[in-house]
Amino acid sequence: MKTQFKAITGSVVAPQGFMASGVFCDIKKLGTGKGSNKGQKRDLALIVSETPATVAGMFTTNQVCAAPVKVCVERVQKSQARVVVVNSGNANACTGKQGMADAREMVSFTERALNFPAGSALVGSTGRIGVTLPMDNVRAGIIEAAVELGATQVHADNAVEAIMTSDTRPKQVAIEFKLGGKTVRIGGMCKGAGMIQPGMSATGARPAALPHGGLHATMLGFITTDAAIDRKVLQQAMQQAVAQSFNRITVDGDMSTNDTVLVLANGLAGNRKFGTKCPEFKVFQAALKHVCLDLAKQIVRDGEGVHRVVTVRVKGAKTVQDADAAARAVANSALVKTSWHGGDPNWGRIIDAVGYSAAKVVEEKIDIGYSALNGKKILWSLKRGQPTKVTFQQLCAAVVPKEFELHINLNLGQADAVMYAADLTEEYVDFNKGDVADPSSLGG
Repeated sequence: MKTQFKAITGSVVAPQGFMASGVFCDIKKLGTGKGSNKGQKRDLALIVSETPATVAGMFTTNQVCAAPVKVCVERVQKSQARVVVVNSGNANACTGKQGMADAREMVSFTERALNFPAGSALVGSTGRIGVTLPMDNVRAGIIEAAVELGATQVHADNAVEAIMTSDTRPKQVAIEFKLGGKTVRIGGMCKGAGMIQPGMSATGARPAALPHGGLHATMLGFITTDAAIDRKVLQQAMQQAVAQSFNRITVDGDMSTNDTVLVLANGLAGNRKFGTKCPEFKVFQAALKHVCLDLAKQIVRDGEGVHRVVTVRVKGAKTVQDADAAARAVANSALVKTSWHGGDPNWGRIIDAVGYSAAKVVEEKIDIGYSALNGKKILWSLKRGQPTKVTFQQLCAAVVPKEFELHINLNLGQADAVMYAADLTEEYVDFNKGDVADPSSLGG
């Protein structure tokens, strides 16, 4: 029987025992890139569990790694946490010893402000690289955010606003479902619009743990649940969920220094704990994937300058690595992405990208076609390496929608892969090029 996931309100405060807040404390230094002119946009958030929560995380595999990521990787291994403190407007990346000291101060100051034991806090940051944090402002923000904590939708909205950078809209989701006879909730929020092709592993070390091959501005994701679950089980569920969601998206092919996904589980739903071979694990893992995939797709749809979102499906590859390589080559090709923007079903650019990818391909076996989103009928533009009799006008009509699917069959094996990709637009270039004569126009 298929598990039913009921959409509910509340985002990260929907599960029992969670609170959140978001405040403005003026973190972004004027003249350090886009967002300097946003005025008093909230820029510091807290997500708090009323009781100690089991924690799991996934982190960027970029070899240039921000200080908050390094601190989180250390702390997640300790199994439990109570609070996540997150700032926007400053990535605290490439900031040397001072950056590490500031990241450690953020967690320790948050613990003191909330009267939590040492080791209870985790940290995330997003924004401009190479600028040190204004720690007096950060400390003032933490104190104010601690006072403002609450469990309403407004509190969740304030928190998600506080982590946004070039995002044009908040990204949140919450569901409830039955687990071992108990009602369990999972809520999540994330941010991300540019510098998006996350590649995350449990420790930040390469390669990322992906069942479907490959690697997985900054994307940050924070997930809460009242499920009772042991850390190793939670981490395994998280790795599978991230492998099939956040690491399946690309806006511009750039992996950030700060990519982080954290999940806190406080056990207040009262379900019996379960192992990875129990039926309950499959239910929980499916629910977690549902939340992660929903958030991941929201990121692509809100990508910088994005007009179209394309689901790239590759099947018939010899290995999952081949399927992934072909899918990523197509999803990140500037020529393919610009043709999507122009509404041009240019299969020549697609087969070219497949051909130069690391995948094993045979030209005479490749099929390329289009369908509606989640559609079953595929309009094939190419069969066995040769054009079909489908007209150009028919193909153009297939790529008119804001979202559609691209199907590539290599006809060499049983492996498959999927990527959720964005087109490449003039707006993306304009947004990111900036003007060196005007530092406030420069990107993060």
